[in-house]
Amino acid sequence: MKLLRGFLDRIGPYFDKGKKLEKFYPIYEVTDSFFYTTDDVTTGACHVRDNIEFKRMMSTVLVALLPCVVMAMYNTGLQANATLTKLSISQERLLQVAGWRGQILAALGVGHEPGNILDNLAYGALYFLPVYIVCFVVGILWEILFAVVRKHDVNEGFFVTALLFPLTLPANIPLWQVALGITFGVVIAKEIFGGTGRNFLNPALAARAFLFFAYPKEISGDLTVWTAGNWTGVDAISGATPLGAAAIDGLGGIQVTWWQAFAGTMPGSMGETSAYACLIGVAILLFAGIASWRIMLSMLFGAMGLAAVFYAMRDNSTNPMFAMPPQWHIVLGGFAFGLVFMATDPVSAAVTKIGQYVYGVLIGALVIVVRVVNPGFPEGTMLAILFGNAFAPLIDYYVVRANIRRRALRNA
Repeated sequence: MKLLRGFLDRIGPYFDKGKKLEKFYPIYEVTDSFFYTTDDVTTGACHVRDNIEFKRMMSTVLVALLPCVVMAMYNTGLQANATLTKLSISQERLLQVAGWRGQILAALGVGHEPGNILDNLAYGALYFLPVYIVCFVVGILWEILFAVVRKHDVNEGFFVTALLFPLTLPANIPLWQVALGITFGVVIAKEIFGGTGRNFLNPALAARAFLFFAYPKEISGDLTVWTAGNWTGVDAISGATPLGAAAIDGLGGIQVTWWQAFAGTMPGSMGETSAYACLIGVAILLFAGIASWRIMLSMLFGAMGLAAVFYAMRDNSTNPMFAMPPQWHIVLGGFAFGLVFMATDPVSAAVTKIGQYVYGVLIGALVIVVRVVNPGFPEGTMLAILFGNAFAPLIDYYVVRANIRRRALRNA
């Protein structure tokens, strides 16, 4: 690290104001700040000092996301290997179905046994990592371009967006769609509004929503979309995710137990299936004081409360989603992931304390409305959070106005 520090110090003066590389200073700054803390410190007595600043906050979120990343790789490999086992095909056909990934695993001596943790992690990593790399490279290029043009630093918030977005995607998504999605998220949902801190929508969710409406077949199709593998010409793979199956056949259509759903060993978006991994992330974020527990708690109560109401009305409805017990909504789809990492985004969420309760209840209730009332669209977390993002400024506005009015009356 001393060698890298010396190299950065030697080339640093070339990026100073008035030097020939001045316009590329954001590239130098983001590289330097990624490995080292800044030399600039606050000295004035009017500032409140704390050990948490934006870089450390984003780093903590990245650490909290690691359990979801590990689970994304493990479950992606598990679902693919389990499907290959069911097919009972020859080794030649197996390599054909697994494609270049299967050839890499064969060269490394890694098999396709679903009961082997290493096999599942290795196979899943070959799906997740290319998606993440494409997302990171394309996104950081856009971030650097806007930083150079606007002459400001590259914000560390993108590193979180670049990890959140791949976790919301299916395993078989084409990489060009990943590049297109992150472009929409960074440019349209964030940069045109002024960059980090000025965007009112979560960029990762906006990117996911763009792909959902632009390419619904590739983002929300049958089980071939959610289960890794080259299934062209293979007729044995069909069906839907557990949440999609529940929308058709109710609780009886779910082929996993509640605890399996809680662990995340089921088809779905790569990083959203495991409520257990999200629970670990909750512990990290709350211990560090990063995420708002008010939003998490109110979103959970809003969803469970309305789900309980619909469940009580199950005998009066032919809609199979009315018969789903409230606790199942927590472990199916992207509810847990959205509750922990998306709804609590400090930029796009409500910031007032009362506003956070209203914001969370609004999102939680809307998730259940979309899931239950409209079974044709069983997953409602993404759109519910984006809807909450759009109303967060209005919620805060009325909370502040109410506080001003109450204080004015008290001190009249």
